[in-house]
Amino acid sequence: MNVTKDGFKDRQLHIEDYLQMVSAEQREYAEVSAHQRITENNDIITDFQTDNLMEQILHKDNLNKAYKKVKSNKGAGGVDGMSVDELLGFLKDNQEQLIQQIKDGKYKPNPVRRVEIPKETKGEVRKLGVPTVVDRVFQQAITQVLTPIYEKQFSEDSFGFRPNRGAHDALKQCQTNVNDGYVYVVDMDLEKFFDTVNHDKLMTLIGKTIKDGDVISIIRKFLVSGIMVDDEYKESVIGTPQGGNLSPLLANIMLNELDKEMEQRGLNFVRYADDCIVMVGSEMSAKRVMRNLTKFIEEKLGLKVNMTKSKVDRPSGLKYLGFGFYFDSRAHQFKAKPHAKSVAKFKARMKQLTCRSWGVSNSYKVQKLNELIRGWINYFKIGSMKTLCAKLDSSIRYRMRMCIWKQWKTSQNRAKNLMKLGVNKGLAWSMAYYGAHIARVCHGGAMHNAITKERLTRFGLVSMLDYYTKRCVTC
Repeated sequence: MNVTKDGFKDRQLHIEDYLQMVSAEQREYAEVSAHQRITENNDIITDFQTDNLMEQILHKDNLNKAYKKVKSNKGAGGVDGMSVDELLGFLKDNQEQLIQQIKDGKYKPNPVRRVEIPKETKGEVRKLGVPTVVDRVFQQAITQVLTPIYEKQFSEDSFGFRPNRGAHDALKQCQTNVNDGYVYVVDMDLEKFFDTVNHDKLMTLIGKTIKDGDVISIIRKFLVSGIMVDDEYKESVIGTPQGGNLSPLLANIMLNELDKEMEQRGLNFVRYADDCIVMVGSEMSAKRVMRNLTKFIEEKLGLKVNMTKSKVDRPSGLKYLGFGFYFDSRAHQFKAKPHAKSVAKFKARMKQLTCRSWGVSNSYKVQKLNELIRGWINYFKIGSMKTLCAKLDSSIRYRMRMCIWKQWKTSQNRAKNLMKLGVNKGLAWSMAYYGAHIARVCHGGAMHNAITKERLTRFGLVSMLDYYTKRCVTC
């Protein structure tokens, strides 16, 4: 795709008809602090100078850092079709014009491109909004400047999309809480959080800290830029697109009000983005917390609690960030492990990669399996799963033996290869004529002894148990 200066003008102008549908208040939102407050806390944060932030956002070093971040994240292009690989050349030709448009308040973000990702629950999808790569750069530049400001405000019990924090930290804190005796869990499910955020309430919260009207205005423009669904434009009157570089920070700003409410109540909680659990000492307390927090979330934040998925439970019934918990009677404490649904998802993907009808080489299957194994172990390494890894290893090797058996194709070739691997001639020819009974041949016996763990390791297959043992973290 060759993007010219004329192409740049077209990219900026093709959505002007869409933007005409947006109210004047939505286009220029600089007086946000005049809107009604959503909580009783009216404190203004003054630790940072927040009235001239646009200069910092548009500084050359900050923009270069933002570009590198977008480039490293890769990802698909937005509605204008521009790819990440085309981004550098486009910015070199048009950066001055883009920066001036932002300074003049004339920059108009493109609508995001709607992408639907299937959820674990059958029939449900996660709606993502993919901004254009140029919009992602400016969103990232804003995020880089605002993040240090808001980090001073955010709770120690919030872990999602924050510097030097992650899912493992959240799980460790969760485990600490339940082992301290808070063994009743309030699992709060926010229904379609990213799709239902109220713009006015969000901007009111931002206006308590950010005093630069230009920054407030462009954030508002990103929120109301619209959505393209199958070439049809739709207004974005609520929500913050899940998929934008700015959205995680905006989500944390919104849900920080919930964090402050829970801190004020003295609750033990863990929040990772919109996944929030509260741990208390009794079932009665848990039910009371559920009622009170539901009321706060719906009345004060304007969000919706999904009561069919929210519940009060014991740790053993919890699924949080892909993990479950079990009570180790020998250690007398709760420990984390991969949840059964996470294991089932891994098995399903593993079976896809070891499908005998998949027309790729076995070496390529091993390559993709190794990527799956390493990624899965690196995420779940804080859980207890030696036995699980051993079982999965056995299943993976069994399925790889079936792939190898099918690759040998003819009876003559199968007998020949078995003998090369040390199987005696009589047994090799007997097995070679088993025909279609691949599962029976590969389940045990000579094929099992011929294609050993060691041989598969030399072929390049990573052992889950060995990889886990080297990287496991006692949590």
